[in-house]
Order: sequence, then structure tokens, then C-alpha cells
Amino acid sequence: MKFSTASIVALASAVATHAFVPSSLVAPKTSFGVAKSLSTPKSSGILQSTTTDAETYEFTSDVGRVMDLIINSLYSDRDIFLRELVSNAADACDKKRFLSITEENVEKPEIKIRANAVENTLTIEDSGVGMTKDELINNLGKIAQSGTRAFAQALGDGTADVNLIGQFGVGFYSAYLVADKVTVVTKSMQDGSKAYQWESEADSSYTITEASPDEVSGASGTKLVLHLKDDASAYLEASKIEELLQRYSEFIEFPISVWKETTEYKQVPDEEANKDLAEGEEPKMKTVPETTEGYETVNNQKPIWLRPPREVTEEEYQDFYKSAFRNSYDIPMKYTHFVLEGQVECKAILYIPGMLPFELSKDMFDENSRNIRLYVKRVFINDSFDDLLPRWLKFVKGVVDSDDLPLNVSREILQKSKVLSIINKRLVRKSLDMIKELSEAEEDAQYILFWNNFGKYLKVGIIEDDRNRDEIASYLRFYSSKSGDEYTSLDKYIENMPEGQKDIYYVTGDGREKAAMSPVIEKLKSKGYDVLFATEPLDEIMFESLRSYKDKNIVDAAKDTLKLDDDNEEAKKKKEELNREFVDVIGYLETILEKKVQKVTVSDLLMDSPAALVQGAYGMSPSMQRYMRAQAVASGADLGNMDEMNKVCMEINPKHPIVKDLNRMVKENKEDKSTENYARLLFDVAGMTSGYDVEDMSGFAKRVMGLMTTEAMEHGADDDSTPSEDTASSDDDGIE
Repeated sequence: MKFSTASIVALASAVATHAFVPSSLVAPKTSFGVAKSLSTPKSSGILQSTTTDAETYEFTSDVGRVMDLIINSLYSDRDIFLRELVSNAADACDKKRFLSITEENVEKPEIKIRANAVENTLTIEDSGVGMTKDELINNLGKIAQSGTRAFAQALGDGTADVNLIGQFGVGFYSAYLVADKVTVVTKSMQDGSKAYQWESEADSSYTITEASPDEVSGASGTKLVLHLKDDASAYLEASKIEELLQRYSEFIEFPISVWKETTEYKQVPDEEANKDLAEGEEPKMKTVPETTEGYETVNNQKPIWLRPPREVTEEEYQDFYKSAFRNSYDIPMKYTHFVLEGQVECKAILYIPGMLPFELSKDMFDENSRNIRLYVKRVFINDSFDDLLPRWLKFVKGVVDSDDLPLNVSREILQKSKVLSIINKRLVRKSLDMIKELSEAEEDAQYILFWNNFGKYLKVGIIEDDRNRDEIASYLRFYSSKSGDEYTSLDKYIENMPEGQKDIYYVTGDGREKAAMSPVIEKLKSKGYDVLFATEPLDEIMFESLRSYKDKNIVDAAKDTLKLDDDNEEAKKKKEELNREFVDVIGYLETILEKKVQKVTVSDLLMDSPAALVQGAYGMSPSMQRYMRAQAVASGADLGNMDEMNKVCMEINPKHPIVKDLNRMVKENKEDKSTENYARLLFDVAGMTSGYDVEDMSGFAKRVMGLMTTEAMEHGADDDSTPSEDTASSDDDGIE
């Protein structure tokens, strides 16, 4: 959009144009006002007057109370004042740049900040557009009157090259968070303009007087002097100001300089030591401090997300990542830079870190982990908005810059809206695209590194993200009974399924070794079926949400509901016959293990093991039970009837010699203590191989030693130290 010189002059005079977005003023001793709409009042539709002589009134306000609310209730953090005032100054500079596009040799606008500890003041000065007296009254004396918003509206809907931040008309008053009096000295860029001073102590009035043009640096601009409160002395430190600028205003387009004292150490000749220096001898040096004062630019970083992706180099992306997230040693695995246009406009860069951030290594959803930095027109707003990305993408870092986000007036809270939902979906989509690219990379090692660092977050995504569950499932990796030391995916599992296999099987365990020991997978392995190893409690919760994948049911092999294709009528009849044949041993085991088992059945799924412990359809695996107990202990919660709800089902192998021998012992003399010890030992071993802990290790050890002693005696060993039957037994044994 191009403007004639006359149009620009008219625009500058018609619109309130200053850095400070706030309100309006009145001359010598003037009261604050509240901006009000000039449109004709409309009926609310709630109550309709039945008469034609209704009187119309305008709302009034207690200006002092309004000021108090703005100053003390609008902002949650007093540090915000610097962000607001610097943003206003940046708006003033941008307006001047825009209004000067037809002029030559115009000084480049800048912002300077200086603290004066002697006078207890903080000065923020810009060489922007400045204000006339009328603009002072209109902008700073009228609450919620945004000069920036009016300027933008005067431009219309064109494509003018202007990047204005202010919109609410209250940012200026954040100065009173730290100051009990504010003085504004300004001079407009309009020809013939005088300099004016505005001053107020945040009560219901302010004053305006003429000022010397020399108080404003340059041809135009505004100087804001904050007379700090007694408890705001921290803002007199240049380091504190620099810290806040790096946090909130690092990417402001115009140079921001801070007055600071710098000490450097230099080597100079030591005159005292060199008095008796011999000719040709090297002069002796000493180190002396040299202190200098001056302005130093603090916003040297450039907002690369505003540039077209094709213009940004790999090195620039990495340097920005290290700088923005204060991580000098991490090189991101992947990044994506994109622009969202149309219904919502948004620019963003997302990164997948090269390693798990330290704060997430302790708590995977650490509330203090700041992963997404939200900007609006280069100004940092917040980095703790949970609605920008779901928590299962907590590890993804990035910046998002959008003018359309629904912020509250203090620009600290992100309100829920359709805009937020659109941006959220886009960020998730781009994150998934990065993960997909990593998974499809030729170098599988990189994705393995990603999985080892962030795999648990994808598992949470399966649980919590219904929309993307199927896609996330394709990125899961597991060890399995066939994969050895390599990971396998669900797609690869299905691809390698033998003919006749209809379901995907998994078994839980604390680590690969224990999962591989589970006796319940013996029949599956004998049929050539692969079994996935779910090695942490999160896996079990995840599989409860992921019931199927690509039309294949996902089945827990350690449940008593496991059925295979060969469970036909003939197999059922054979199983019924075996149950009748072993009815005595089944009844015996259910009696002595009454407190431990829900039921005992004959199983045709066991091949090499004599027995196994499984859970019912709604029971928890042993690893999940241990996890729940640990959580309950940590939180002081009551476990309730968890043990009763998770009673095991014991399955015995009728073909195994141990089970056959126990069947014989029960029929011959089930009252014999050695029969009970034998049965309890079978239960203990089944529990151990099935992933349970033996509760009574002492009783277990005695039973093992008793069995070993009996074996030794049968081979002629000395029986003087034979343990008594009572010593070799324990009624309180069990698995946990």
C-alpha cells in the first residue's frame, strides 16, 4: 500500500500515534476519562420498553477505582511492565518508520533504557513518532483508548508494511506496577510541533506542561521516566533489565540499548616496577581494571521464524535453537518451519531435541518445563500455555507467533477458542510429520535414539489422543520373542505373522528377560507366533487403549481368556476330560491356596513349564500391581481390596511330570505334609516365572532345601540333619 505525502500527513494528524497505547489526558490539571463508543445504543433483546419516552443514559465510572483495578488486578507479574512499555515504544518506532517511507535521511528509530540509582528512576526513551498535545490527551488520559489500534484502523484493510503490537489501550498503565509517579516527555514528528510533559501519580488526574525540545533525543520521540516505588529497586540493576529484555523483547525489530557499566582488565606497563629496568630488558606489566559506561544493544537475535523457510540455513536453525532454549550442547534431531495461512495466520518453528531435556528426566510432565514459546508480533507472551500442544508432545520445543490468538487484556492468559484449536491441530500435525520422517529415515539408529528418549511420550499419546491414535501406533517400537536385541514395530510384526495367526500377542514383564521367561507364551512360540514384550506399566495401560491395529486384535497372553485357533470342539472335549482326570489335584490346590488363587484349571497352552499364573479378564499384571502399590505408598493412599480383585488363576500342565507326580501324591496321601510342600513349591515357581514376587522367601527356601534333602537321602546321604516336616513347611507363603 502506497500513500501520498499529503495522505501521510493527514493520517499522522488524524490518528493518535504514540508508543504508549493507553489513555487520554487533559491540559493543566485534567482528569482521566474512560473511552466510550459513539455508536447508537441498541436493544439487548432481553427487556423491551412499552413506552416511547424511554431515556438513554451512559455508563459512568469511578476513574480512580478503574485505575486501581488496571494497576493492581490486571497483571499477575510486575515484570510485565517492561514488556508492555517496550512494546509501546516499538509501536512508536514502527509508526515513524511507516510514516517516513517517502522521506530520505530519516534516522533509524531506536529504544534506550537507563536506570539512575541516585534519583531512583528508570527511563525508557524511543526516537519514534512522538505525540502532540492533543495526542497526549487522547492516548494517555483516556483509559482503554488505543492509539495503535486507531492508527491501524485508519490504515484500513490494506497490506501496509507495519507491525503494530498494541490493541487494548491499557499497557501504559503497567508502569504503575513499579512506579508511584510517571513523567512522559514527548515531541511529535509533525512539523512545528512543540515538546510537552505529561505527569501523573496514578490518581484521578494528570498535568500537561510545555517542555524543552532538548529533553527528547532526536527530531521526535518520547521519554518515559518511572519514579520507582521503594520495593522496586531491583529494576535499577542493568542485569535485571537485560534479563527481562532477553525474555520478553529479544526479537523486537528496533535496536534496544541498555545503559550499563562494563569493567575490562587490561595489561599496562608497571611504572613502579620498571624504574630500574635495564636497557633491552622486557618491561614488566600489570593488570588494571578499566570501567566504561555507555549504551549496549541487547536484542541482537533475529526472529528467523518470520523469514521464508527457504532463506534460513541449517546452521541458523541450530543456532536459534541453542539460543532460544538456552541449550548449548544439544543438536536437534529434527525441525520444521511453517506458515499457517487462511482462517488463522500463524508462523512457527518446532524442534525435536537431540536428547531428553534434563527437567523431563525427573518428571515427564514437569510443569516448569517450558517447551513452546508464544510470541505475538515478536513480543514474548508466555511459555506455559498447556493448550498449544497436548502433553504427550511435551518434549517438542518451538516458537509460535500469531496475531490471532485470543489473549486476555494483560496478554498473559490464552483463552480457549476455535483459533486455538486450529493452531493446536496444526502443531500436532507438524510434530507427527517430524516423527514420521525420523521413522522412515534410512539410518534406523536415529529413530532408535528418538525412541529411547521419547518413546514413553508416544505411549501416552496412544492413551490420550483419540484422533491420532492409529498413526501414533505405527511409530511404536517393542522388543519381542523373535526380535532379539532389535526393536520391531506393529507393522513389521503383522508383516511377519505366519499363516493362520489372526491376533497380535503381548506379554508383560519387568524387562525383556523376565517377559521372555513367561510360561504363557510357550504355546504361542511353538506355533511360530511372535510375542511383543511390554516391559513397563505404561505399556499395559497403553494396550488397554489400543485394542487393535489394522484390523488385528491386540491380546494379552497372560490372561485366562486367551484362546487360539485350535480351540475347537475336539480340543474342548479333551480339556474337559483332563479336568476330570485331574479333578483331585485341582481341588487340592484350590483348597490349600484358597487365599491366593481364584481358580485352578488345566491348560493346553503350556509346553515346558508345569504351571503358570495368569490374571482374569480385568486383572492387572504383576508389574502393574507393583507400580500401583508404589504409587499408593508414595501418596499415602489406601490400597483397598486390590489384592482381592487381582487374585491369580493357576493353570497346570497335565503333560508335565511334576503335575502328574503331584496328582499321584494327592490321590495316595493328600494329608501328608510333603504333598502340601510340593504343591506350594509348584505355586511359588509358577509365580516366579510368571513375573510375581515370592512373598514368603523364608518358606520358599525351606521347601527347596527340604526337597533337596529328600533327594539327597534317596541317594544314601546321612540323615542326621533331616529337617522336621514343620520346618520345611509354611502356611503363609504366597506370591505378590
